[in-house]
Amino acid sequence: MDPEESFREYVSGRVAALSRAAYLLTGDRHLAEDLVQLTLVRVARHWERLVSRGDPDAYVRRTLYTQHVSMWRRRWREVDLRAQPPEVAAPDSTAGLAGTLMIRDALRRLAPKQRAVLVLRYFEDLTEAEAADALGCSVSTVKSQTRDALARLRTLAPELADLVGPGPVASGPASARPTIGKGKR
Repeated sequence: MDPEESFREYVSGRVAALSRAAYLLTGDRHLAEDLVQLTLVRVARHWERLVSRGDPDAYVRRTLYTQHVSMWRRRWREVDLRAQPPEVAAPDSTAGLAGTLMIRDALRRLAPKQRAVLVLRYFEDLTEAEAADALGCSVSTVKSQTRDALARLRTLAPELADLVGPGPVASGPASARPTIGKGKR
């Protein structure tokens, strides 16, 4: 198959998943579109080599997450004067929207690497080793970033515990803690 045609086929099959992951990372539809576009431009440069090695998903995923961190670093000086983005101004009455907004807002409060680890582990359903490969770090870094991100979410967004439900019963005051992210290692 022609490399250009195989790239088009890959993009048409994976653009929805890439867009979803980018949206979870950025919290903004327009930034997510930009992130996907930047990622695909970078991937297109190396497409023939990626296809000859086999499955390009790991490279594409890693490029998406490193581009996200790069975008975040470039934008850290910008000031957003709006209290809320326009998309959130008129909430829809569809089921699950409140939970979606809570998760999006909670993820937005995390550092980019913590957000990337949570998206990879819990939304993309990758193992620790796969997430480490995608981010270009060690498995222990993924574990510590996950632990720290979940701890920060428990502190900053305790309302997420209502979405998860009751966790395992523990003795003492620790049983009152939310169980966000517990169970998957």
